[in-house]
Amino acid sequence: MSIELALCLVTLFGLAGIGTPIGYSIMLASLVYLGMAGMDLALTGEKILQGLYKSFILLAVPLFIVAANIMNAGTISDRLLNFCVAVVGRFRGGLGHVNVMASLIFSGMSGSAVADAAGIGKIIIGMMTKEGRYSRGYAAAITAATATIGPIIPPSIPMVLYALVSNSSIGALFLAGIVPGLVMGTVLMAMNFFISKRRGFAMEDPVPLRELPRVTGNALPALLMPVILLYGIYGGVTTPTEAAAVAAFYALVLAAFFYRALSVKALYGILVESARSSAAVGVVIGGALILNFIVVSENIPAMMSNALIGLEVHPLVFLLAVNVLVLLLGCVLDATTIILVIVPLFVPTCQALGIDLVHFGVLVVVNSMIGLITPPYGILLFVINAVTGIPLKEIIGEIWAFLAVLVAALLFLILVPDVVLWLPRLFGYQG
Repeated sequence: MSIELALCLVTLFGLAGIGTPIGYSIMLASLVYLGMAGMDLALTGEKILQGLYKSFILLAVPLFIVAANIMNAGTISDRLLNFCVAVVGRFRGGLGHVNVMASLIFSGMSGSAVADAAGIGKIIIGMMTKEGRYSRGYAAAITAATATIGPIIPPSIPMVLYALVSNSSIGALFLAGIVPGLVMGTVLMAMNFFISKRRGFAMEDPVPLRELPRVTGNALPALLMPVILLYGIYGGVTTPTEAAAVAAFYALVLAAFFYRALSVKALYGILVESARSSAAVGVVIGGALILNFIVVSENIPAMMSNALIGLEVHPLVFLLAVNVLVLLLGCVLDATTIILVIVPLFVPTCQALGIDLVHFGVLVVVNSMIGLITPPYGILLFVINAVTGIPLKEIIGEIWAFLAVLVAALLFLILVPDVVLWLPRLFGYQG
């Protein structure tokens, strides 16, 4: 490791350690490297502009954020919740199942775990804790756990970013996330049923079957969004970025005209909040583009690949080691930082070892999401605490069972790659 790179890393971790936003930390650390290496500091702006202008797919990120924020507005979340209650509320642990099912459905609209937890999650926690039917800690923990499904099922902002750094097919990644998302939902429902039965949580009054068509009809337009999204991409009608624009437009038409739940003032607030969120992601992307240039300049990916190939590391051992690392990093870093800064280091090695990049990408995203609920620094735990006021101690006390089944699901996805790649291959993916 060169002195310049060492100083860059010391600056990066030092700034991040004192609370500097990670995007700014990366940029300042990169400037230290360029200055010490005698390079032109203007390379910073050049690499950012080159990276952004060459990556049309990045435009999908703000568009998906706008779509998610619009779908969070008005009565759309309520209609989806009523549909979930009608379908699974009648079973033991009903509202816990509603929590999981709502996240599965809403993940097809937001692509963001934080959006799920702060939006629809807050509503469900209120339903679960009403009249003491579930403990506060349990309601918050299962909400945080189910929110991890958000970026797995398409659309997925982390998968868009992974496609950027790995040159993988965004369409294949979107399809590859569907079955893992369902696997995660299944294990969470199973754990919820087990705990609910053991603790004797109250059962909900079943919604009469004759009401199901009406409730489904109310939610159907919102449920169609992920279908439209995937058909647009795989029907050859739109590119992934154009599909994101269609999703945002569809959400706007649905909220403003079909459900009449969106005023001009509310739309303005949504656009401002979406711009802020997009800018926050953009700062990290800009920093990552410079840092990736530094990593390539230091020839680190080739050095890692050569070292691992020389050791004749088995692909499965490599996958397990990387996933343990990402799981640990996920406790302190957000998924965007992991995907843009850490993952590019391993992509050349994956290619050298014959590991499918779509499979690897899904594993990284799933792993990063699990990190969001891993104590003591899981970001989703703090989000739930902030929006509900439920003490962190109560949330952490209940999160371990859900964390265990999600890690077991991740291990299953690592060991059986065909589960991840089955759907993309069905639609013609050659990996």
